[in-house]
Amino acid sequence: MNGVASMPQSSPTAGLRTERMSRVDTAWLRMDNDVNLMMIVGVWLLTPALTLETLRERIGAKLLQYDRFRQKAVADAMGAAWVDDAEFDITQHVVPLALQPRAGESERHALQRACGELATTPLDPARPLWQMHLVEHYEGGSALVARIHHCIGDGIALISVMMSITDGGADPPKRRRKQAVEEAPEHDWLADAVLKPLTDLTVKAIGMYGSGVGKSMEALANPTQPLLSSMGMAKSGLQVAQDVAALALMPDDSPTLLKGKPVGRKVVAWSEPMPLEVVKAIGKGLSCTVNDVLLACAAGAIGGWLAAQGQDPAGKEIRAMVPVNLRPLDKAWQLGNRFGLAPLVLPVGIANPIERVYAVHQRMSEMKGSYQPLLAFAVLSVSGLFIKPVQDMILGLFAKKATAVMTNVPGPAVPLKFCGSTLRQTMFWVPASGDIGVGVSILSYGGGVQFGLITDEKLCPEPQEIIDRFEPEFDKLTWLTMMLPWAGEPEF
Repeated sequence: MNGVASMPQSSPTAGLRTERMSRVDTAWLRMDNDVNLMMIVGVWLLTPALTLETLRERIGAKLLQYDRFRQKAVADAMGAAWVDDAEFDITQHVVPLALQPRAGESERHALQRACGELATTPLDPARPLWQMHLVEHYEGGSALVARIHHCIGDGIALISVMMSITDGGADPPKRRRKQAVEEAPEHDWLADAVLKPLTDLTVKAIGMYGSGVGKSMEALANPTQPLLSSMGMAKSGLQVAQDVAALALMPDDSPTLLKGKPVGRKVVAWSEPMPLEVVKAIGKGLSCTVNDVLLACAAGAIGGWLAAQGQDPAGKEIRAMVPVNLRPLDKAWQLGNRFGLAPLVLPVGIANPIERVYAVHQRMSEMKGSYQPLLAFAVLSVSGLFIKPVQDMILGLFAKKATAVMTNVPGPAVPLKFCGSTLRQTMFWVPASGDIGVGVSILSYGGGVQFGLITDEKLCPEPQEIIDRFEPEFDKLTWLTMMLPWAGEPEF
């Protein structure tokens, strides 16, 4: 099982603190496959440079206050557990990275190539599932590449963690390990966050999709039922898969060069930041949100790239699965995964930038108030009960309906400090499940906003060619917006 340490009968975990892994986190743990590893990969660019010794000291003092970063993921008959690593060695987790630029290759391109290689290199399953790689000398400072398995936490949780290790970052609340009252059990949280909001909607869902939805909700509502036999679990898994298929009766998105069977070699790219205030001004001028503007520019960049490859994008749309946070932000430090997924259709075939913004705006408005993210979380939770082949079947139904995963994260408005150095630029990439081969990241930080892309080498060998189209798309949108009549302007 990828990314999981097995637990032999003569348990070496005796005497070590052990916690059950939630069903959702178990599902993420087992989601690694030959072409997609479930790692979140991020880059920090720092000025001036810092040393490996300084980095290890900071990580030891701050990051290791979170229990998860000292714990291994250990498989057992019930799924998986978090087990303290009795032989934890920080030198195995905070390591040097030497860039090896090829002839004529810039430092930036060498770093991007290294990030792609790291995104396809599995973490050691016998150790806690994270690693940090320091390039001590990069563009006059340092570059830090972080790899964290998705089973440890989702994007919101990990951003909270990374903020805490910066200069002046708040330590996580102290957990009362020896007291009986801890965080609410998983099934209590599921009932509050998923089942109760769906009370009325379940009736509607059953009417739309059949009584199978009710069976899935019933399974979710009874998490303490004994696990089924392998045969019974397989049969129930097939039933759940049929339920998911009913819920996912959305048409396939348009076939494009970005959709196909990946080969498992990753390539990454990122843009330079653009002024966030300008993006906000354009959004205000069009009575749309910042997200509408950025997503429309992303759609235009992808459409332009398709056209340059000889594939006419006219009339085409691609679907991106967008994470939706389901946790209170003040609970982010608890780590784990508490998010749903919503399908967003990107109109890559609309050439007019203004028309494309309004098309995105309409699609985003339709997503608001949708219960699809809650249902997606419920499905992921249920899938964590089943054997990996059944889980893969369930999750594969969603993956086949999408071309990309996309996330848009607002970061701090002012630059942060880390070990006395300025964090001048940051970017991250989320993993894709199944055979999805494209990941899109939009991140605002320090007054700027930038666009990142991770692709499978077979589907898009040079993602920088898409990245380089992002700013020109924004420039076109800016000029066209300035040419529109302003409110109150006299008509001639």
